[in-house]
Amino acid sequence: MTEKPVSLDSTVAINGDAVSRILEGEAVILDLESVTYLGLNEVGTRIWFLIQEHGLLRRVFEVVQQEYEVAPQELETDILQLVDHLQRRGLVSLAQPPEQK
Repeated sequence: MTEKPVSLDSTVAINGDAVSRILEGEAVILDLESVTYLGLNEVGTRIWFLIQEHGLLRRVFEVVQQEYEVAPQELETDILQLVDHLQRRGLVSLAQPPEQK
């Protein structure tokens, strides 16, 4: 099965076995199935929680761009690399976008 490339038009879902907690402003994510964990810095933590809230990476990009001073291309690259890393660790997967009514 070929994985679809991740883009800002992708919708991402958090794995149901992934739990996260904030420790000193940064997220620690634990995958209960594989018993592996990952730590995220402040910006990675913000992206993680925005993915939980919105799913659509374009919306995550828009919010982070308003909150942090970063070049758009750099931000896009950082978000896509983080999602790719999370996906390879089994913490997120690409989801079907909600149907438009």
